[in-house]
Amino acid sequence: MPVVYNCGNRFIEIFQALDFMTLQGITGASVYKRIHSMCNGANLAYTKKAFVEVNGFKGIDNIASGDDMLLMHKIYKQHPEKVFFLKSQEVIVQTAPMRTLKDFFNQRIRWASKADKYDDKRIVGVLLLVYLFNVLLLILPFIGIIKNYQLSIINYQLSLLQLWLTLIICKTIIELIFLFPVASFFNKKSLLWLFPLAQPFHILYTVIAGWLGKFGSYQWKERKVK
Repeated sequence: MPVVYNCGNRFIEIFQALDFMTLQGITGASVYKRIHSMCNGANLAYTKKAFVEVNGFKGIDNIASGDDMLLMHKIYKQHPEKVFFLKSQEVIVQTAPMRTLKDFFNQRIRWASKADKYDDKRIVGVLLLVYLFNVLLLILPFIGIIKNYQLSIINYQLSLLQLWLTLIICKTIIELIFLFPVASFFNKKSLLWLFPLAQPFHILYTVIAGWLGKFGSYQWKERKVK
């Protein structure tokens, strides 16, 4: 079921609200289209019968974070036709964003740390593709500055910097088109004007959080998790 951040006027809170709305849109669409399965523990319901059938958290209870999605993957494997996303404004749950940059990165590194634990390998492939694309967007301008390569694309000559700018613009437009109905559903359309400004920060944090989620550590509930 849908979750939304109840954000204030601070940029870090608006950034999280935009990012999380995008994740919610992807969650709803992927579950509806049976592409892969996602959820958020802040608004998740399952029957006791389904929980018992998959032996609850057995097999995933040694993983520090991600019990919501990992449990749902277990249920989805046995009952793929019975997992749904309830698109209704009446069941929206509001939650608070992280207040500081440190807390935000700790949360997102924690989320990223469970990526390779999913039984649903379709989502692993999607996450890897998204991560590599963001790595490309991060390093492309630096390569373009150091080496002025010229590329021939559909009879056009483009430098790496021009290619990078084209990819950024296309990415932003496509994501805005996707996000507009999601923001309308959550009554958050007023935040969309900041979306293009948040794009560079989103690319940077995705690369950093993804790397540290696999190879770093994070603080959670007064514990350090590797």
